[in-house]
Amino acid sequence: MAERLIGVDVGGTKVSVAVLEGTALSEPVLRPTVLSSAEALVDQLAGMVEEAGRADAVGIGIPSVVDFATGTARTSVNIPLQGVPLRQLLTERLRMPVFVDNDATVAGLCEAYDDDLRPVARDLIMFTVGTGVGGGIILGGRIHRGSTGAAAEMGHMIIGADVAEGSPEHTDRFPQPGSLEIVASGKALDALGRDRGFTRGPEVVEAARAGHAAALEAIHILGERLGVGIANAINIFDPEQVVIGGGVSSAGELLLGPARASAARFVLPGVGTHCEIRLARYGPRAGVRGAALLAGQEVLHT
Repeated sequence: MAERLIGVDVGGTKVSVAVLEGTALSEPVLRPTVLSSAEALVDQLAGMVEEAGRADAVGIGIPSVVDFATGTARTSVNIPLQGVPLRQLLTERLRMPVFVDNDATVAGLCEAYDDDLRPVARDLIMFTVGTGVGGGIILGGRIHRGSTGAAAEMGHMIIGADVAEGSPEHTDRFPQPGSLEIVASGKALDALGRDRGFTRGPEVVEAARAGHAAALEAIHILGERLGVGIANAINIFDPEQVVIGGGVSSAGELLLGPARASAARFVLPGVGTHCEIRLARYGPRAGVRGAALLAGQEVLHT
């Protein structure tokens, strides 16, 4: 691992930058995300990295489908980076190696290593349950990106399609009906909460912690839906760990209990017998820490 690495976590509302030196992560610097244009956002990212100082490499996590080889966002909903060759632009500007990947993917990489950067799981699947559902796949201690570098869009796993009469009619809108993002995201919790007299998902979580029966029911339903997606991941990858992060994971065991029980019902007997389903450990720092780890891994393999 390189000695000094910079991690950047780009979100729709804020950018976080931190430095990983050895095993120590600095206090992240947070700024509101500049969304006025792609050029302005690139300028912001370059400026924040420059403020952090020189490093062996820079890793950046963005909420987008990323072509990893070029560091270009193929699709980008919440930030103006679609089609922008971010890796090339920042490498040339900063004169440091820069690597760009999906934000949930780098969060998964973060969770695969402990505070001393020792691997805790060689094969790990990450689900980030926030406004939407993202994810990451770690196989053999490294990120699995698929043939085009765009894996893993876990939220677009279809877990509830009606196929009784054959394939349902296709829609050009994503997320598709029956996808994990439709049924088990923060937006889905908002809807479950409204049906029970709450305004938004965070209010549901708070009420559930206080023992409110309707709120507990909403969290339970969401957890069971998430568990179906978890079961699919276990059946396919047989990982050592499945990790749940994102804002909705603040419900803790109220969410994880139903998710584990649901997953157990749908996992093929004999598969996933050593799999631990747990909450993410690094919270809001997972993005910057994972981005720095990404930089460290990739600079060693280029």
